[in-house]
Order: sequence, then structure tokens, then C-alpha cells
Amino acid sequence: MPDWKIKLLYDGQCPLCLREVNFLRKRDAGRGLVAFVDIADDNYDPTAHGDVSFEAAMGRIHAILPDGTVVKNVEVFRQVYEVLGMGWIYAATKLPLIGGIADALYGIWAKWRLALTGRPDLETLVAQRQQRLRTCSQDRCHLPEVDASSN
Repeated sequence: MPDWKIKLLYDGQCPLCLREVNFLRKRDAGRGLVAFVDIADDNYDPTAHGDVSFEAAMGRIHAILPDGTVVKNVEVFRQVYEVLGMGWIYAATKLPLIGGIADALYGIWAKWRLALTGRPDLETLVAQRQQRLRTCSQDRCHLPEVDASSN
């Protein structure tokens, strides 16, 4: 079993996502409870991260538990904050009514996140990534290996 308690897949090109990740890193304080994985990195490999595709990970936030369970949406925040000792922040979202509202609001955010942060739409990002990876493969370039546990 890994040392981390939850692996957070995040978009390293999203300024708001980075703000949240930087906050969470500070709260983790080097304990390694949360493994941070930048899905925007061309080295992102779904097979090493619960088989969560780049497209799925860009569409909604995902996390992986040590047993391989994939969680997504507001449940990711509930679990990450719980692991970091701040579970009280999302505790109310465990209640059915509040949880339903939180999930609906997150769905709206996920749908509009790219546009609100000045990014191309999801289809364009996926196509651009595929083209970069295809070009790199044709040019026989090799992207450096990334240790997911240190991300």
C-alpha cells in the first residue's frame, strides 16, 4: 500500500485549481497524505491513476484511494479535506439535501470551468493533447518519466 491516503488528480493549467492545490499542499505540510497528480502534464498516464482518462479527469475532479477506488465530484473534496484534518468544512455536504445541492453546483462549475478560466473547450484540449503526443511519438522524442507519488 502507498504512503498517501488519497491521490488527487488536478488540472495544473487551471489557475483556480492550482490555487486550491497550493492550499491543500500547505495543509498537507509535507506529510505525503495527499499525492498530487497534474493531469495537464503530457506524461499523465491513466493506467497509473485508476484508468481515469485525460478527458474524464479534465471534465470533473477525480481522486484515487489506496485500494484503487476512484471517487469524483464533491466526494473528492470531502475525502481530501477529511484526510487533511479539515473534514468539518465539507461535513454538511454529507446530508442528502445539502449534498445534492453541492453536487449540482459542482456540476455547473465543472461544465463551465474551462470557459471561466479562459481555456479552450474540453474537445479542443483533448485534440491538442493527442496531437502533441502523436507528434512527439513520430519525432521519437521521449517525455521524462514522472514519479506519480511525488506529484
